[in-house]
Amino acid sequence: MAKTGSRELFTLAVVAAAISIAYGSAALFGVSFAVGAFFAGTVLRESEFAHRAAEQTLPLQDAFSVLFFVSVGMLFDPSVLLEQPLRVMVVVAIIVLGKSIATALTASASLAQIGEFSFILAGLGLSLGLLPREGQSLVLAGAIISIALNPLAFRAIDAIQAWLDRRPHLAFRLEPEASPLAALPSDTQAQYLARQVIVVGFGRVGRRIAEELDARGLPYVVADENRELVQSLRERGVAAVWGNATEPEVLIQAHVRDARMLVIATPETIEVRKMVEIARTLNPDIEVLVRSHSVEEARLIEEEGTGTVLVGETELASSMVRHVLSRLGREVGAAAAPGASGTGKRAAAVAVPR
Repeated sequence: MAKTGSRELFTLAVVAAAISIAYGSAALFGVSFAVGAFFAGTVLRESEFAHRAAEQTLPLQDAFSVLFFVSVGMLFDPSVLLEQPLRVMVVVAIIVLGKSIATALTASASLAQIGEFSFILAGLGLSLGLLPREGQSLVLAGAIISIALNPLAFRAIDAIQAWLDRRPHLAFRLEPEASPLAALPSDTQAQYLARQVIVVGFGRVGRRIAEELDARGLPYVVADENRELVQSLRERGVAAVWGNATEPEVLIQAHVRDARMLVIATPETIEVRKMVEIARTLNPDIEVLVRSHSVEEARLIEEEGTGTVLVGETELASSMVRHVLSRLGREVGAAAAPGASGTGKRAAAVAVPR
C-alpha cells in the first residue's frame, strides 16, 4: 500500500490492519477487544512505516482519545466522593505516592497519575467479576483527582528539591539506584553529552534535520520510540536513545540537562507541552524548536512560552515564495541591464509575468 503512493489507501490499510489484529487477538486468545487493540498497536509500532502511520492516523487517534475519555468519564459516579471520601483518598495516595516513592523527583511527577490502560484493566476486572462496581468508581475517582494534581506536582518539584538539598540524609530515598545515563553507550564521545542538539523523532523531518547537522559537523542525540531504528542508528555510530520523550528518563538519557537545543520533530504535537515541561525542568536554559501542523496550534504553543514553532505549510510557502522572487529578481535584473534595447521599465514589466 505504501508503494502505491496513495495516502488514502495507506491510511485505510493501517486502520484495517489494526482492527484485524485486535479482533483476531480477541477471537484467538479470548481476551477483550481493548486488550487486542493494545496488542495491535504494539505490532504496528514495529513496522518501518510506523512513523508515517502515526502521522496519517493522528486525527483518528485524537478523535478516539476524546471518545475514550468521555466514555470513561460517563462511568464515574460522583456520589463515591461523598459516600467514601477516605477510600478515595487512599486510592489517590496509592496512585500518586505508590508509583513514585522509589524514583527521582521529575520522574515521580510524571508518574503521579494513572495510565489509560488501567481503565481497560478495571473494565476487564468488572466484566469477569473480579472487581466490584464500587472498586471501579474508586479507580475512576482516583484517576480524575491524580490527573488534576499532576500539574501541581510538577510545580512543587523545585520547592521539594530545595527542601531535600538542606537535608542530604533524606535525598537517597528518592534517587534512583542506577543512573539512566547508562542508556547511551559507555564509549559515547563527550561532544554528544554537552551542548548537543536533541532531536526527538527520526521520521522524514527528523532525518532531514540530522542530515543537515551531520553536514555541518554539529553533534546531536536522537530520541525515538522505534527500537530497530535506534539500533540501526547506533550501528552507524549515531548517538541515540530509545523511548517516548514524554518520559523523563528518555530525556535524561539524552543528557538534556547539558543540551543546547531540543528539536521536537514528531507529528504528535499533543505531547509537546509535556516534553518541553520536562526539558525546562531539567535545563531551564535549553532552547526549544517545535514542529506544528496548523497556524492556530502554533500560536497557542508560542503563547504558552513553549519555544519557537515552525508550521510546515507556512515554511513550505515561504521557501516557494523566496524561490519565485529570486527567479523573478534575476529576470528583472537581466531585462533592465544597462545597454539593453528599449526602456528598462517596459522590458522589466514584460519579464515579470513570464
